[in-house]
Amino acid sequence: MQDPDATEISRRGFIVLGSSTVAATALPQAAQAQKAVAEPSLPPPWKVSLKVNGKACELELDARTTLLDALREHLHLTGSKKGCDQGQCGACTVIAGGRRINSCLTLAVMHQGDEITTIEGLGTPDDMHPMQSSFVKCDGYQCGYCTPGQICSSVAMLDEVKAGIPSHATADLMEPPKLTPEELRERMSGNICRCGAYSNIFDAINEVAGGTV
Repeated sequence: MQDPDATEISRRGFIVLGSSTVAATALPQAAQAQKAVAEPSLPPPWKVSLKVNGKACELELDARTTLLDALREHLHLTGSKKGCDQGQCGACTVIAGGRRINSCLTLAVMHQGDEITTIEGLGTPDDMHPMQSSFVKCDGYQCGYCTPGQICSSVAMLDEVKAGIPSHATADLMEPPKLTPEELRERMSGNICRCGAYSNIFDAINEVAGGTV
C-alpha cells in the first residue's frame, strides 16, 4: 500500500517545481518589457535650415524643438527670453519673414528656409537700431527681461502700420490705419512688462514713429 505522506510530498514537489518553471520563464519577459518601456526609441533628428540675423544656419533638431529653444539652446542667441513659455507674455518675440511671432509657440521645423531676426540682429551696443536707442533714451525698461521682445515687437509693429494692416482698434477698415494711442496700446498688448514701464515704452515707440501719437 502506498504511503499517503509520500503522495502528499510528491504533489507539493510537483507544485513547487511547476511554479519555479513558470517564474523562470516569465521573469526575463517581464524584465524585457520594463526595459522596452524605460528606453523608448527616439525619433531621428530633422535637418533645419534657417537664416538667422543674416547668417545661414544648419541644425539637426528633435522635431518637437521650439524656435525659441533652437535659438537659445542650439545657436546660443539668448537675447530672446523664455518668460511664460505659453505665448502670453511676448518676451520671446522675434521677427520671422517680416512678421513678429512668439517663438515659444512655434516649432523650428515649421520655419525651414525662413529669415529670422532676433534682438541681436537688430543692432549692437556700438551700432544700435533706432528703436534700441530710443528705449535707452526714454528709459523704456526696468529689469530688462521683456525688453528684447518689446523692441522686436515694436519694430515689426510699425512696419505693420506702414503696410496698412489693421488691428482690433482700427476704427475704419477702409482707410489706412493711423498710429493713435489706442492703436499703439492694442498692437503692443501682447508684450507684457511686469515692472510696469509702459509709459516709457510708449514714449520710446512714439519717438521712432516720429512723435505722431
